[in-house]
Amino acid sequence: MLVVTGAAGFIGSNLLAALHEAGAGVVMGIDTRETEDKKANVANCPDVTWVNPDRTFEALADNIADIAAVIHLGAETSTTATDREAVFAVNVTLSQNLWRFCSKNGTPFIYASSASVYGDGSSGFRCNTSGSAMDAMQPLNLYGESKLAFDRYVAQAIEDGDPRPPQWAGLRFFNVYGPRERHKGSQASVVTQMVPTAARGEPYSLFRSHREGIADGNQARDFIYVGDCLAVILWLLDHQNISGLFNVGTGDARTFLDLAKAVYAAAGQPFRVDWRDTPQSLRAHYQYFTEADLTGLREAGYNNAFTSLEDGVSMTVREYMRDAAL
Repeated sequence: MLVVTGAAGFIGSNLLAALHEAGAGVVMGIDTRETEDKKANVANCPDVTWVNPDRTFEALADNIADIAAVIHLGAETSTTATDREAVFAVNVTLSQNLWRFCSKNGTPFIYASSASVYGDGSSGFRCNTSGSAMDAMQPLNLYGESKLAFDRYVAQAIEDGDPRPPQWAGLRFFNVYGPRERHKGSQASVVTQMVPTAARGEPYSLFRSHREGIADGNQARDFIYVGDCLAVILWLLDHQNISGLFNVGTGDARTFLDLAKAVYAAAGQPFRVDWRDTPQSLRAHYQYFTEADLTGLREAGYNNAFTSLEDGVSMTVREYMRDAAL
């Protein structure tokens, strides 16, 4: 049995669908399904035993002998959250407790970190577990701080020779997009937020650039299709001799203009955007460039190609338009 936390969320529900398609058998899904969008996310995932998050460790203890791996995707994902205690309780303390459970019981442990740990990217985008490398990182929001805090915990445990899971992998996801994220609302990817507007043939408002030398719309991110993230997770499950902290992106930064053009093309509409100022409250926390350094992942043996932005956006837009009958 595989255990997936955050199982009704964006990456989690896509993973459940991939596991079902692969015939992985019954999965323990730890999450709530309190909204219609979350229920829709997992409507076609029948092989799931659902557990409320407040029963996580009780359920794990009851099924120790059957658990093949824990895939920890549950998190407080809001990049605008301000309650430090609440964010750290989920993103750090819960993660530490799962790490200790897996270490004690010899259970492989794969967890979601985030590219937000790199902040403005001034220290680069290469995974490095050394203390000095992590000290140089300056996340731009509380979410990034919490993800870096757990990465530090893991790195320190490894350095100190503390008990660890037989396989462990931290995945620093870059800008993930794809189906099953409408429940995220304003925290969903730009692709998801843009689809209804593009389908109507109306202009979508992108943020102006407020940095000299970068034109409006030329802010660039490493956009990665969710299916590629799943491929990395499944590869790790099949290669339990591989452990480490890995970037999960395409290694190819693309602009928001590129992204918008791909969405409008997939929606069959002429490209139309207008511009709005980036809110003052976001400007200090806004990333102008991200691009995964894939050295670690490639050196570990992951050789799969990544989905192009145009192909990934096309698949995403088709699915959203079909489901919403836009």
